[in-house]
Amino acid sequence: HVQLVESGGGLVQPGGSLRLSCAASGLTFSRYVIGWFRQAPGKEREFVAAISWIGDSTNYADSVKDRFTISRDNAKVTVYLQMNSLKPEDTAVYYCAAQRRFTVLTTDYAYWGQGTQVTVSS
Repeated sequence: HVQLVESGGGLVQPGGSLRLSCAASGLTFSRYVIGWFRQAPGKEREFVAAISWIGDSTNYADSVKDRFTISRDNAKVTVYLQMNSLKPEDTAVYYCAAQRRFTVLTTDYAYWGQGTQVTVSS
């Protein structure tokens, strides 16, 4: 069965950096778009970034553009989210998700990981 496992979350000070990883199994990885989403306490899950099947196209939420970078290594069946210049409002549980077509809609994604906590605080 399909599994997506996030890692790399933690506590970081404002202005700091973290790199999240999403390792996949049980699917033909290069045929799936991978998205990152986040959910803060009391808020709905929101789109963060997505990357196309071979990594030639990306999309970012305005709130993270120019600070976050999504990338993928199909040989390692892993997608990364490099997060720089982190702000307290980036605090959330971050999830990766997989879908066959390129979309930013949470409801379109078929497979989800369990999430990793990112806390930005001094």
